[in-house]
Amino acid sequence: MIRDITIGQYYPAKSVIHRLDPRTKIVCTLLFLVSLFVQNSFLGYVTATVFLGFVIYLSRVPFKFIVKGLKPVVILLLFTVLMNLFLNKGGEVLVSFWIFRITEKGLRISVFMAVRLMYLVIGSSLMTFTTTPNALTDGIERVLHPLNKIRVPVHEVAMMMSIALRFIPILLEETDKIMKAQIARGADLESGNILQRAKAMVPVLVPLFVSAFRRAGDLAMAMEARCYHGGDGRTKMKPLVYQRRDRAAYVFVVLYLAVVFYVGRLIDFSVWIF
Repeated sequence: MIRDITIGQYYPAKSVIHRLDPRTKIVCTLLFLVSLFVQNSFLGYVTATVFLGFVIYLSRVPFKFIVKGLKPVVILLLFTVLMNLFLNKGGEVLVSFWIFRITEKGLRISVFMAVRLMYLVIGSSLMTFTTTPNALTDGIERVLHPLNKIRVPVHEVAMMMSIALRFIPILLEETDKIMKAQIARGADLESGNILQRAKAMVPVLVPLFVSAFRRAGDLAMAMEARCYHGGDGRTKMKPLVYQRRDRAAYVFVVLYLAVVFYVGRLIDFSVWIF
């Protein structure tokens, strides 16, 4: 399970998506996530599927690598689907057993919610797969730059987000090493009920937290030794400049939003489903 977590990882490849400005990828990702909530029809999600599939194809990130990132959220996905499936009442009753009833509305909402959650994870992960942590930090700082006028520490916020993303794969690798070391010493981390398995994780969590605090201290000392004092007056070795491909990406996403809004909100295709 630890190896299946791909959040925060960067997948190097030579693609159009990798060469886009990080600001473009951040804004376009946010627009795509918003598009998942402004429509609730079958053709709307078909449009989102085609758009997401085309972007994955352009990114040249293997589909298996992307799907692997969904494994850690399977439990949350199943819980959400079951809650919407059995608690939403309305429409024709499709299945009825004991105190549970599956209705047409509940089935439709649960399917849409499952697709929406999967696309949220895939869409946000695709941004980190195709953007280096340094570029992502610069992009976040430039996107949030107007907030400096109201005294929001944008540079510090972007730096913390970058450090958090960079620490995720490091801590996952450290967790994997600690678990293997504890298993080699005779620890049983997989058998028993939930409470027993949670108690067995204590020998893993304690050294993991110690290692995390040690790494954080080393990073703070390294930043102080290099006279780091925030973003005031700092320049960029590679300043962000919009290219023609970035403008084309914005146009493409805006056209996608227009199609999704028209198909998902102005046209009622709910009769196509079930």
